[in-house]
Amino acid sequence: MAKRKFRLPLLVLVVVAAGVGSWLLQTHRSVRASTPSPVAGAPPAVPVTAVKAELKDVPVYLRGLGTVQAFNIVRIRAQVNGTLIALPVKEGEEVQQGQIVAEIDPRPYKAILDQAVAQRAEDMAQLGSARLDLARFQNLEARSFASVQQVDDQQAMVNKLIATGDADEAAIEAARINLDFCTIHAPIAGRVGFYQTDVGNLIEASAETNILTITEDKPISVVFTLPEADLPRIQQAMARGPLAVLAYSSDGTTELAEGTLLTPNNAIDTATGTIGLKATFTNDTDKLWPGEFVNAWLLIDTLHQVVTVPVAAIQHGPDGLFVYTVKPDDTVAQQPVDVSVQEAGRAVVTRGLQAGDGVVVAGQSRLVPGVRVAASFAAQRAASRIAQN
Repeated sequence: MAKRKFRLPLLVLVVVAAGVGSWLLQTHRSVRASTPSPVAGAPPAVPVTAVKAELKDVPVYLRGLGTVQAFNIVRIRAQVNGTLIALPVKEGEEVQQGQIVAEIDPRPYKAILDQAVAQRAEDMAQLGSARLDLARFQNLEARSFASVQQVDDQQAMVNKLIATGDADEAAIEAARINLDFCTIHAPIAGRVGFYQTDVGNLIEASAETNILTITEDKPISVVFTLPEADLPRIQQAMARGPLAVLAYSSDGTTELAEGTLLTPNNAIDTATGTIGLKATFTNDTDKLWPGEFVNAWLLIDTLHQVVTVPVAAIQHGPDGLFVYTVKPDDTVAQQPVDVSVQEAGRAVVTRGLQAGDGVVVAGQSRLVPGVRVAASFAAQRAASRIAQN
């Protein structure tokens, strides 16, 4: 009997536990049923890179291929015959105007000069004696002790010796010039080229052999061409003031120097339909080298405070140009735009955008109007690199 009393409470406890468990399970199912679930098959947000449209000053350039040219190239040659005894300057050295660049053996010409000076001294001594004789004959002729013919003959002798003295002066000057030609000075400032003859060689003036060359590289010029259709815009810009020209490396990646437009050529090349232009550069950093090919950028205008976006944001569609704009609800819209100028990786938008509008610059291939995006707004400098790539 005691065992039956013990089994009855245990049975009641099991039944109660089962009831509680069933109630909890039903409650959990009700809660899950009342909780809304996400839409089945909703596409994830498309990751894109975006930037804000900016107000900027945009320079407008005309670009052409050009060649660096020296203003002057001097070929150093001997003006007298002789042995080359010295080249005081090194190949590639920068020299100043008047600096000694070559020397020819001066001894033969120094001897000729000394001889001319001695000859003049001899002739001047004879002239002095002749003048004394003339004075004696004139004194005697005044007292009727000498004839007029004797006086005239002596006067002619004096005149002859005076002319001989003038010839001696000319000979001295010629000898001095030839002696000076033995020392060759740089006629311009510039850079020395390779030696074209060596010390110890016999130089002949008639052979027209170059000893070396000097190229003026400060300042220096760049000659480049542009289509003839650009000439009116260039002329209008020149009327407003001097125009800046940037010289870039042949691959267009490195700015070498900044100069000023000197002038267009005086005629259009009818064979190519282009106009030549020349710009001058101080070239203080020696980045421009004669004969070098460069890209010349001629600044003809600056657009002030215009709406700009990276070029990578501009898309081409069947109805024209457009951009994808990022809306506040993280969806994108297709916005038609007009573009006037593209410079340095940026496009000037004249219609369709305002400063501060978010535009997509990377990831457009997966976009359609209304799609949800996860936009990462890049720094403007990074966006510019994206645009250029």
